[in-house]
Amino acid sequence: MSSTPVNTKTSVQAKDVSQENREDHPVVQHLQRQLANAFVLYANYKHYHWQTFGPLFRDLHKMFDRFAEDVLPTMDDLAERIRMIGPDIKNVQLKQLQDAANVQSAGSGQSMREMIEEADANLYVIIKDMRDAARISDDNNDPGTVDLFSKMVQIHEKHEWFLRETLKRKDALVS
Repeated sequence: MSSTPVNTKTSVQAKDVSQENREDHPVVQHLQRQLANAFVLYANYKHYHWQTFGPLFRDLHKMFDRFAEDVLPTMDDLAERIRMIGPDIKNVQLKQLQDAANVQSAGSGQSMREMIEEADANLYVIIKDMRDAARISDDNNDPGTVDLFSKMVQIHEKHEWFLRETLKRKDALVS
């Protein structure tokens, strides 16, 4: 049996396992930004859902609602991961969330095509950022965050695929 007291041994093990990430740590920064992005995406998807019109109304209305449903639980997963490995969540007000996000809030008075293009452009930003975040998390020996980003990026990649296919001009419904 080791002569190291249990409390010392436990604190050493805890230090080895704990990320002890600070607010300025790159993993925490990516998590914070993706939490903000998730809020903006959710609001955008609901906006598009409510503003849908035209010959593809039913399908687009349902698609954007489904996208919002898919993004909603990611907010809690991201916030809880931030708390597990690091500091308090710093951006909790809507204005702070928008400022922290690297995607844009939905514009007003847009055509359906403009809404879909805007949603698609935001997803490209998020997909690239999440891939970078997974790499940075891996570089910082944080497999839990790598796994979180790996699962979430697949949600956004699927949404982007749907939007990309919708934007094709070969169906004779969209000019």
